[in-house]
Amino acid sequence: MDLLITGLLIVVLFAILAGGVWIGLALAGVAWVGMELFSARPAGDAMAVTIWGSSSSWTLTALPLFVWMGEILFRTRLSQDMFKGLAPWVERLPGRLLHTNVIGCAIFAAVSGSSAATCATIGKMTLPELKKRGYPDDQVIGTLAGAGTLGLLIPPSIIMIVYGVASNASIAQLFIAGIIPGILLAGLFSGYIAIWALAHPGKIPAATTHYTFMEKIAESRHLIPVVLLIAAVLGSIYSGVATATEAAAVGVLGSLILSLVQGSMNWQTFKDSLMGATRLYCMIALILTGAAFLTLSMGYLGLPRHLAEFIGGLGLSNFQLILVLMVFYVILGCFLDGISMVVLTMGVILPTVEKAGIDLIWFGIFITLVVEMAQITPPVGFNLFVLQGMTGRELTYIAKVTLPMFVLMVGAVLLIYFVPSIVTWLPQHMKL
Repeated sequence: MDLLITGLLIVVLFAILAGGVWIGLALAGVAWVGMELFSARPAGDAMAVTIWGSSSSWTLTALPLFVWMGEILFRTRLSQDMFKGLAPWVERLPGRLLHTNVIGCAIFAAVSGSSAATCATIGKMTLPELKKRGYPDDQVIGTLAGAGTLGLLIPPSIIMIVYGVASNASIAQLFIAGIIPGILLAGLFSGYIAIWALAHPGKIPAATTHYTFMEKIAESRHLIPVVLLIAAVLGSIYSGVATATEAAAVGVLGSLILSLVQGSMNWQTFKDSLMGATRLYCMIALILTGAAFLTLSMGYLGLPRHLAEFIGGLGLSNFQLILVLMVFYVILGCFLDGISMVVLTMGVILPTVEKAGIDLIWFGIFITLVVEMAQITPPVGFNLFVLQGMTGRELTYIAKVTLPMFVLMVGAVLLIYFVPSIVTWLPQHMKL
């Protein structure tokens, strides 16, 4: 019976999506069908109560603020200044300026929260510069697509906020837990670039400018504004001075001040950033409310409990469970965006995870990593679409050159499984 109900609801979901209905409304529609056909509770009352309850959470207030901060910074001169500050330090590394993709994305990720925004902002800076200097397209595009996913892992992160709300985990602890894995993944990307460059020395252009140490220091002044902003946002959370929501407000204020000082803020830019953040958050909020109603509906039908019991009955070890979930989310990521993946599955997956004794903070970072993979898997990889728009290349080509980054992410998942302290050490030592 459970399989029949599940099959019917999946068919309904794809039928609604095929009609061009927004995914948030599609999720609510599936939930309504499930409750009307297979439960005794009136669907209308349940929907109204659930949507109001899920959208009025105080925790969610951090989300639009971080989105707005990213939108403000997207419209500043931050990316150009970052390139000026980073370029002198990577000229002597194997791969030279290719490293600006990784380091630039890692830095911008710490003030953005969005993978697509990170990819677009850094791509706007590095793609023309690296192409002009003769760097190979496959490495420029591939490393940028992979490094752009750091926007989700390095805090602040929109996905972590969504997961924290869905699982009742501490968002501040999730943010802090993402720092070391984020640096680790950035290191893996840079390591790949260095190994590739050493294996293909003829494909990396010669250094055009040689800097003295003092010249490098002088150029680094361009990095000061973004470093101060990162310190203000993450430092306030780590020290226990501010909650994630309060830190988001600090970030918005800091980004407004930064853009004013740079001279890139005017009334039109302010209006564009506010409207861009409003549109993006409305989309996220609609998905969240639809998913909340679907979670309630699934609870009444008993499907999450039955699935958890089924998986529990398979007798899987924690390692096997994690491998199964990784494959499950990668397949799901071929059809859904990251936020939809998280909110749609948490009601089903969390009981199983808790029963297995897996730490919810660790699992949040695991989920973020597999959602990162989904950002670069066709046909619905957001970063692939961003780069397609910026480069004019075919989606299949971008997916192919991004494959090494995908493999490195799988390696990162295995690393955090076998060495969980990579994730848990900082949250255990943060001030609450």
